[in-house]
Amino acid sequence: MIRRLLKTLGLDWYIAAIVGMVVLASILPARGDAAPVVATATKIGIGLVFFLHGAKLSQKAVIEGLLHWRLHGVVFAITFLVWPALGLGAASLPAWLVPAALAPGVVFLACLPSTIQSAIGFTAIARGNVAAAVCGASASNLLGMGLTPLLAAFLLGAEGGGLSLSSFEAILLQLLAPFVAGQVLRRWIGDWVTRHGKRLTLVDRGSILLVVYNAFSGAVVAGIWSQVSGFDLARIVVLCLVLLALTLGLSIWIARVRGFSKEDEIAMAFAGCNKSLASGVPMAGVLFPAATVGFILLPVMLYHQFQLMVCAALAQRYARRDA
Repeated sequence: MIRRLLKTLGLDWYIAAIVGMVVLASILPARGDAAPVVATATKIGIGLVFFLHGAKLSQKAVIEGLLHWRLHGVVFAITFLVWPALGLGAASLPAWLVPAALAPGVVFLACLPSTIQSAIGFTAIARGNVAAAVCGASASNLLGMGLTPLLAAFLLGAEGGGLSLSSFEAILLQLLAPFVAGQVLRRWIGDWVTRHGKRLTLVDRGSILLVVYNAFSGAVVAGIWSQVSGFDLARIVVLCLVLLALTLGLSIWIARVRGFSKEDEIAMAFAGCNKSLASGVPMAGVLFPAATVGFILLPVMLYHQFQLMVCAALAQRYARRDA
């Protein structure tokens, strides 16, 4: 019933659930004795998310994807060079354009890898090069596990908010170690993970919802809603739309100028403009103090919603082209 209502309103139930976690944390944040319990459960959830990513990801798909080096080279350049430059430039704008409290979140958004599910799904709907989308998005996420923390540390360091050594230790223990464990065990549990993919997706997404709740609990206790106004949100919304338009337009322009096929153009367009909420939420939970994670994630969650709506419309338009 609830899913049908959300579909009628044009909303994704998972996005609605994330918003629900923000509302719940705003009303009933985890504080006092409950805070460390939620924090521990969140760390376990983060490890589980990356373990499942490791168990799901096909090593063959990544190797095959790297063979299309021209396409992936463009996507990686946009994701890990153009995007960070845009993010740092946006965060450097005057405070009357970009709220100072949310500027680090814009930089972190720019450092994230591309999505896997969304980029592949939209490419399939648009009748694009699905194989390239699968390989490129998977490789982007693999590189992102190392590049995102490094880029965030470098760029936020330039903004006066650098990450500590303990953050990288947490990356190794909470992100890379579970991921590698999933890859190692894939030989034995890969078929089981594939068979129970839908159920495990609920576990995956449930863990991310817990991270969102924990992040915004810390932010609410730190006074996020007294520091972020409705006008601040409106400015970040406009900035997210501008970033989406710039990266989407640039991806399509490069594809056409460089003579890529329409199918390759579609894969590049969606991979170039998409940013991974699934990777961003747990990474932020590991990299940043609890009191600041909510500020970091707000631009990420807003951008994710807009990329879904815009890319869904674009995919339908591509799909209607002449075969």
